Amino acid sequence: MTMNTGTLRRKASLALAATLAMASMAVSHAALAQTRLLETGSSLLYPLFNLWVPAYAKSHPGVQITTQSSGSGTGIAEAVSGIAQIGASDAYMSDFQVRQHPGILNIPLTISSQMVNYNVPGLNRVHLKLSGPVLAAMYAGKVRYWNAPAIARLNPGVRLPHEQIVLIHRTDGSGDTFIFSQYLSFSTPWWNNSVGYGTTISWPAVEGSIGAEGNPGMVNACKGTPYSVAYIGISFKRIIEKKGLGEAMLRNRSGRFVLPNPRTIQAAVNATAAHTPADERVSLIFAPGPWSYPIINYEYAIVNAQQDAAVAQSVKEFFSWALDPAGGNSPHFMNAVGFVSLPPAIVRLSRAQIAKIHG
Repeated sequence: MTMNTGTLRRKASLALAATLAMASMAVSHAALAQTRLLETGSSLLYPLFNLWVPAYAKSHPGVQITTQSSGSGTGIAEAVSGIAQIGASDAYMSDFQVRQHPGILNIPLTISSQMVNYNVPGLNRVHLKLSGPVLAAMYAGKVRYWNAPAIARLNPGVRLPHEQIVLIHRTDGSGDTFIFSQYLSFSTPWWNNSVGYGTTISWPAVEGSIGAEGNPGMVNACKGTPYSVAYIGISFKRIIEKKGLGEAMLRNRSGRFVLPNPRTIQAAVNATAAHTPADERVSLIFAPGPWSYPIINYEYAIVNAQQDAAVAQSVKEFFSWALDPAGGNSPHFMNAVGFVSLPPAIVRLSRAQIAKIHG
């Protein structure tokens, strides 16, 4: 039997429609099968995650990772509560938190550092020298002016203005606050005894102080406030440079003034990493050594060891890629944010922790 042209066209159209429907169903099933992960927390780590995620997605289309910059305190809390599968934090959990939540892992993925920046008109191109005790005195209101003797002694020959220092600090639960206040505590006994350190601390009441959220808030507050000082994560260095803010040289444990760069960060890593315990909760602040930069830290993924099976597998694969020198810890990513890769011994510790994640 011979079919006319119209019948053939109708059959072809039906066949095409069926093929498209099947393809649509396949796409829908693939979308439903996609594993979704939420990463939230550290604003210092946020720029790195925003580089990692698109690169990882190209080779792992079945995993969708959403990133949020919410502060380390929130990252820890949301990983503990199960809201987020990955909590990013510049701070490790305290002994008390670990006792409360024994199933939560603290896994270093990389190493960062922190700058101390300022907006002093006429001096932003000069690397002013500051120390832990002087910064502690500034943030306690004991040193109130930029030309105070304590600052002038560290900067001979620099014409410092008689202008009041405007202190900027984080208002959110912050790993940056954790490591900055650790530097003040470890270098200045009276600060440690009176204020201490943490992701949130009771800042001394100093008139004119400004609170800001996240590293972007710190950058904007410093840029918009003449004669201010702030502590800001190294991943914002390029933005700091574009905004024309100053960057301080900090006095290290050996008494030398240094800037954060690959040499000084690596020197601090070499001096401290060997003391990392199996659970990897350790401070790298105020490391010994003539070239060690004093504010460096592990960047942690806070994650529950018990996950949904698909989530557990996806998290483990992502972390393994992030630790790989050919993957997330490659120079391409590290240089973009001013981080340094984990030493091989620490990678092994992190991989041992990753192996504990299960469904």
